[in-house]
Amino acid sequence: MHAGEVREREMGSIRVLLVDDQQIVRQGLATILRYELGIEVVAEAADGLEAIDLVGDLEPDVVLMDLKMPRLGGIPATRRICRQRPETQVIILTTYDADDLVFEGIKAGARGYLLKDASSEELVAAIRGVMRGESSIDPAVARRVMEEFQRLAASEAVTPPRQEAADEPLIEPLTPREEEVLDLLAEGLSNREIAARLHLTEGTVRNYVSAIIAKLQANDRTHAVVTALRRGLVDL
Repeated sequence: MHAGEVREREMGSIRVLLVDDQQIVRQGLATILRYELGIEVVAEAADGLEAIDLVGDLEPDVVLMDLKMPRLGGIPATRRICRQRPETQVIILTTYDADDLVFEGIKAGARGYLLKDASSEELVAAIRGVMRGESSIDPAVARRVMEEFQRLAASEAVTPPRQEAADEPLIEPLTPREEEVLDLLAEGLSNREIAARLHLTEGTVRNYVSAIIAKLQANDRTHAVVTALRRGLVDL
């Protein structure tokens, strides 16, 4: 590859930091991403502390974060990275699908949660997706995440009901098609899966998702689902 081609490939690339205590895993991820146009692996870290330092120095767009690591694990590292540099999107990539780890990872600010048996296509799609403002949760754990959000939304709705109702801002009603898209969001489907289900283009679905987020006055698609659950707009 000529130098000019290298520069063209790296310009505007999604800059990725790999964080895993196993070198062979980092090497495997780097190999997968090396040939993806528009994605550049800028560094590797063996633990959470090293990851935090590298994020400060290199300002990557995306961090692929393992959970169980020496010195500092993935969840506290994710929390610190998201607090110190919110522009960096963290995707947890782990072998663990235990409920508490999933929920803690998302609470810490991770925009994605993938298991290490995910395909290379799913990994690349998740990296590109979080840069478009999407969340990416492995289908194996997505249902449990939504059930937990439903439980939290229900508990928030209990007390104090009168005060909350008074303080709840009014929202613009959703169209029937937006309601269909919202129902599928609540099932944990990606934009591509929703597009296939409703026979729409992925770009059209992305526009519907953006409209839903705006109307529900949410920060992202996950927050939109939580808001919809709290308001009784969807039911799992």
